[in-house]
Amino acid sequence: MPFPLEILQKTRKSFKNFLEDTSLDNLNKIPEGHKNNIIWNIGHILVTEQLLAYKLSGLPTMVSDSLIEKYRKGSIPEGYVTQNEVDEIKGLLEVTIEKTAEDYKKGRFKNFNEYTVSTTGNTLTNIDESLQFILFHEGMHLGIVMSLLKAV
Repeated sequence: MPFPLEILQKTRKSFKNFLEDTSLDNLNKIPEGHKNNIIWNIGHILVTEQLLAYKLSGLPTMVSDSLIEKYRKGSIPEGYVTQNEVDEIKGLLEVTIEKTAEDYKKGRFKNFNEYTVSTTGNTLTNIDESLQFILFHEGMHLGIVMSLLKAV
């Protein structure tokens, strides 16, 4: 298994723990000076991984179109996220990255549509570069979530 996927599996456990250990109100709270909340950041990393690995490879995602629309790049938290949605996201955190690792091992990510990420301006040309960026992206949002946890 590629090293980025090993780290992502551990990082996803941290995100899952945040969902389990933080009240629903605090997951939804947008602290002063911030533009999003904990649950949005966690939904965002889930959706982004799916788009950058599966969608760019022409494969179906494991998350619904409604989750993609709600948490994709450029979206903002809109309304109060219910416990059911938190549970859905929590349930998807580990299974999606495990399936990504399985699909990587099976060589399912053969085709890849180049994509330039807005965060750094780098162009992803294959699944390995995409996984490296996904790892960077999730690490960045892990730091944001830890900051938000101190602010709520």
